[in-house]
Amino acid sequence: MSRILLTLAIAVAALLLVDPARAQNADNGQKVYRQQCNICHDVAAGKNRIGPTLFGVVGRKAGTEAGFTYSDGMKASGLTWDAATLDRYLADPRGVVAGTKMTYAGLKNDEQRRDLITYLSTLH
Repeated sequence: MSRILLTLAIAVAALLLVDPARAQNADNGQKVYRQQCNICHDVAAGKNRIGPTLFGVVGRKAGTEAGFTYSDGMKASGLTWDAATLDRYLADPRGVVAGTKMTYAGLKNDEQRRDLITYLSTLH
């Protein structure tokens, strides 16, 4: 009986891990990245452009990517890039971090921001 329960538990866990909607959101987020972010940010590890690489950004402390020169405001922000912080920042960068070097006005579309953040969370 315990083997059947274990098999059932594994099957349920596998179903919970497979989320087609999340995969679609990540695909949409990659499109948003290419349209909105790609000109200034790369997604390869250690490859900074006008802006720092977005590889590994989710979970990173703001202002700490090696090889990129951040504004004093970003270095002093005390932020860590989790989903909620990224959502606020991407909607209004200058409103969240005074003195940021990022000149982007913000991504106002809530769904596009969520999709972009989902995509960024896959970059590790």
